[in-house]
Amino acid sequence: MNSKPVDADALLTEAEAADFLRLSVRTLQAWRIRIAGPAFVQVGRAVRYRRRDLIAWIDVNTVSPSRAGLAAAS
Repeated sequence: MNSKPVDADALLTEAEAADFLRLSVRTLQAWRIRIAGPAFVQVGRAVRYRRRDLIAWIDVNTVSPSRAGLAAAS
């Protein structure tokens, strides 16, 4: 069994980040153009995503049942 610790600062490619989020690469590209979505690192033309930034973005965009009910009531 390979149980290597996960490096939260590891830089993921667009494809790896899209796979991690279960989204398409095109969705991540569109979000970058609109300045939306998770934070990313750009070095020249290369785009990378930190694993911890993806997890933080998921946490911020997680809607609990109580929050969903409040949003619907507004």
